[in-house]
Amino acid sequence: MTTWITICDTCKREGWETTGMQQTDGEALAALIEARAGDTVKTRRVSCLMGCTRGCNVAVQAQGKLNYTLGDFTPDADTAQAIVDYAALHAQSETGQVPYRTWPQGVKGHFVTRHPPLPTDE
Repeated sequence: MTTWITICDTCKREGWETTGMQQTDGEALAALIEARAGDTVKTRRVSCLMGCTRGCNVAVQAQGKLNYTLGDFTPDADTAQAIVDYAALHAQSETGQVPYRTWPQGVKGHFVTRHPPLPTDE
């Protein structure tokens, strides 16, 4: 199954309006993640993951696996690489669960929710 990084491109961190940035923090993070994703994982942008108090937000998802929402990121290169590295570990995992000891430092403390996979039968 393909692991996807879903990136909220409308996220604005506290104080964004005073920075003079022409793009949102979410757009900046999305571009950084997309540049690093390669062929291991797929990316997509959405407008609003409803985690506004924890912007920047992403979801790491795959069919039939545990799915995660992460937030409160700074849109920089190290953060983007940590998210992509975690998503690659998610992709390698049969269940989506990644042992804590292998998590990139940049994602530790950023997990917001975990969602079990949807049932495959009605």
